[in-house]
Amino acid sequence: MAQQRQRRTELRDGEPMAEKSPAGSGLPDDRDALREAALAAVPDDAVTDTETHLNAPALVVHADRVQAALAALREAGLDHCACVTGQAYDDRYESVYHLRSYDDPTTELSVVVPVPKGAPASESGAPVYRTADWHEREAYDLVGIEYDDHPDLRRILLPETWQGHPLGPDFDGTQPQVVTLREHENPLKEDQRAGGGGDRGDGGRDDGGINSGAGTDTMYLNIGPHHPATHGVLHVGVTLDGEQVADVEPDLGYIHRCEEQMCQQGTYRHQIMPYPDRWDWSGAGLCNEWAYARVAEDLADIDVPEYAQVIRTMSAELSRMLAHFLAVGTYALDVVGEFTAAFMYAIEDRERVQSILEDLTGQRLMFNYFRLGGVAWGLPDPRAEFFTEIREFVDDLPRKLGEYHDLLTENEVFQMRTVDTGVLPPETAREYGVTGPVARGSGVDYDLRRDDPYGYYDELDWSVVTEGGGDNFSRVLVRLRELEQSARIVEQCVDLLEEWPEDERTIQSNVPRTLRPDPDTEIYRAVEGAKGELGIYIRSDGTDEPARFKIRGPSFSNLSVLPEMVEGEYVPDLIATLGSLDTIMGEVDR
Repeated sequence: MAQQRQRRTELRDGEPMAEKSPAGSGLPDDRDALREAALAAVPDDAVTDTETHLNAPALVVHADRVQAALAALREAGLDHCACVTGQAYDDRYESVYHLRSYDDPTTELSVVVPVPKGAPASESGAPVYRTADWHEREAYDLVGIEYDDHPDLRRILLPETWQGHPLGPDFDGTQPQVVTLREHENPLKEDQRAGGGGDRGDGGRDDGGINSGAGTDTMYLNIGPHHPATHGVLHVGVTLDGEQVADVEPDLGYIHRCEEQMCQQGTYRHQIMPYPDRWDWSGAGLCNEWAYARVAEDLADIDVPEYAQVIRTMSAELSRMLAHFLAVGTYALDVVGEFTAAFMYAIEDRERVQSILEDLTGQRLMFNYFRLGGVAWGLPDPRAEFFTEIREFVDDLPRKLGEYHDLLTENEVFQMRTVDTGVLPPETAREYGVTGPVARGSGVDYDLRRDDPYGYYDELDWSVVTEGGGDNFSRVLVRLRELEQSARIVEQCVDLLEEWPEDERTIQSNVPRTLRPDPDTEIYRAVEGAKGELGIYIRSDGTDEPARFKIRGPSFSNLSVLPEMVEGEYVPDLIATLGSLDTIMGEVDR
């Protein structure tokens, strides 16, 4: 315990923040040169063609050579599989692997795997990138693409009894989703209390029985889907060996709301922007709005005035603070029952930030403030009072954060629950595509605000926070220290906005009323959301609505690594680890 206190003291005294490693990915930055380097790295018999997406070059790969191509590209330096998009055309299906480098996310490449409509199957990329496991399951579930050699190809968002694939070209939305009773029978085929076996009938996975009276010491425990510890509608199936966790299976999809399909039915200019706020109800909606704004503005070649960029940057950081305060407060409730102090302090501080954002946007949570080309309106009047309110908050924040440290990070009970529990090694984080505070808590120095700059971030003085512990404590510490950095950014934005010439306060560029990007234009862009890399892939078809709209929620990949973090630990450690991921199920299920 003395060593733990010493570690906390060193951190509180201002341990220097890690700087970005200058190593780079080893791949060229120029897109044409990157395409040639990728072609040289991938086996000749794997590539059939090349394409150009707006964000990156693309290689078209044989369906039976996916693993060879991905392995070669990963070895070359593209170690981050950000997302896998499944989509259907009239004559074929496609899987698009969006690859990036953790060292330099602007080094990115797409791998396109077309398969015929009559036999939509290809090799799985999961043996190369572990994060592809869940992404491919989603493509199978919603689109209907099958992946050979996939470790566990089951539906992930829809129930196993669902009929058809909703994003497939032949899906009949009028067919009934009624199944027979036997489809809903107890998954334990034989009651363990009667001396039966432990086969659950789920593809061979043995989760044990109800008790240990049948020759097994394992027990299957349900946590959720309605449980405070799951931070949303999440079911966690836990296999216990005695009191230790032997296996964990996150079960998703309880609030799948067809967000991607709804965006595909909305117009670029007016109807999509309200949706991103709903992906993260912790308060990070403005970061989410920026994700859509960035991809759509790049797709339609729309410029954003500098003044609007500063407002976006300030408001997004206030939004990030909303999310981090809630994450810290609810985590205190999870692990030490700090309802009367830390939790209520966090809610009180969120209220102050919400009041500021309400003055700016007119809303307290579902902001809908960003517009393509800028923001909906400028700063509230009187401006001086608005700036004073912000300054009073950020000036008082160091004192408040000191109280959080006193209550949590210097609390011996909190340390016992979080130090050296839920350990996530950096190499495992990269394998699963983990980003945000969860990755930075494992020492992965990756932040798109700095590494793939947008807005006004590259003009401001701030630092990326990393922690090398990789445990539950490190992830909490990262969020607390990121609150400091967000306050630094907000304060600098206020300084700029106060002095901005009145005749140059342009909040929106001139955007056409109807946007119709060129057909078959493809782009993936991402921002640093409160939980990590929030990316969106869009394919246009020449109309004013996207042909494909794919959301890469950071919580989706972050949650997929949970089984790696909790195996061998105890149930209280599982609860602490799940909470440390700060998962928002609206962003997981979409």
